[in-house]
Amino acid sequence: MKNNHKSRQKTVLVTGSAHGIGYQLAYVFAGHNYNLVLVDKDAETLAIIAEEFSPKFGISIKTLVKDLSISTSPTEIFTELQQAGIKIDVLVNNAGFGTYGVFSETDLTTELKMLQVNIVSLTHLTKLFLKDMIAQGYGKILNVASVAAFQPGPLMAVYFATKAYVLSFSEAIANELEGTGVTVTTLCPGPTTSEFQKAAAMEEAKISHVNRMMNSETVAKIGYDSLMANKTIAIPGLRNNILVKSVRFAPRNIVTKVVRNMHELRK
Repeated sequence: MKNNHKSRQKTVLVTGSAHGIGYQLAYVFAGHNYNLVLVDKDAETLAIIAEEFSPKFGISIKTLVKDLSISTSPTEIFTELQQAGIKIDVLVNNAGFGTYGVFSETDLTTELKMLQVNIVSLTHLTKLFLKDMIAQGYGKILNVASVAAFQPGPLMAVYFATKAYVLSFSEAIANELEGTGVTVTTLCPGPTTSEFQKAAAMEEAKISHVNRMMNSETVAKIGYDSLMANKTIAIPGLRNNILVKSVRFAPRNIVTKVVRNMHELRK
C-alpha cells in the first residue's frame, strides 16, 4: 500500500494560490506534471488560472474557494477532498498576509485574522493531511515563512512573530518525521515583488524599496527545488542568507533597532 504513490500522478495542494509566490509555486508544480488543488478566497482569479493551466499542462485542477481566516476552512478543505477521492501528496502552506504599523494602533480584528491564516490554519491543514502521508510512506510539506522568522519586527510585530512560529513548528516536525518518508521544508524569502506590500499598507516603508528585490517566480523555483531536495530550510538569495547569519551573532537590541529603521516610512 505504501508504494501506491509511485504508480500514480501526484497531487499538490497550494493555499494562497491566486497571486504572488503561491501562483508561481502552482505554476512550477504544474510544469512538473502535478495535478493541482488550488485554494484561495479569490474565486474569479482561481477560475482564470484553472482555465489557463488545464490545457497548457494537461493536468487535473480542482479549485476550492476558501477563506483561511475562517476557522472551519481547513476541515472543509480536507472533507471535500476526501469526498472527491483526491489524495494529497504535497501540501504547500503558502497563504499568509501582514499588517503594518505600531502595535498599539493597528487593527485587532485584522491581526486576529492574520494569526488564523498564518499560524492556526497552517497548523490545522498540516495536522489533517499529515497522517495520510505517513500511512502511505510518502509526502512533502512546504511551509512558507520569511526571513522575518529570524528576528523581531517592530512596526510588523505580529507578522514577524507568526513567521517565527512557522519556522520553529516546521523544523520541529521535520525532525519528528525523519524515517517516515515525509519531509518538511520551510521557505524563508526576503522582500519579494508581489502584492504583499500593498495588502499590508506598507508601500512607503523603506524595506519596500530595496534594490534588486527578488521576484516571485525565482522564489517559487527555489522553494520547489529545495522541497524536492528534502532541505529543511530554504533561504532564497545570497543577501538574505547573509542577513540571517548576521542576525545570529548581533545583539538582539541592535537587531531590533535595525529592523525598526528598515520599516520606517521613507522621508
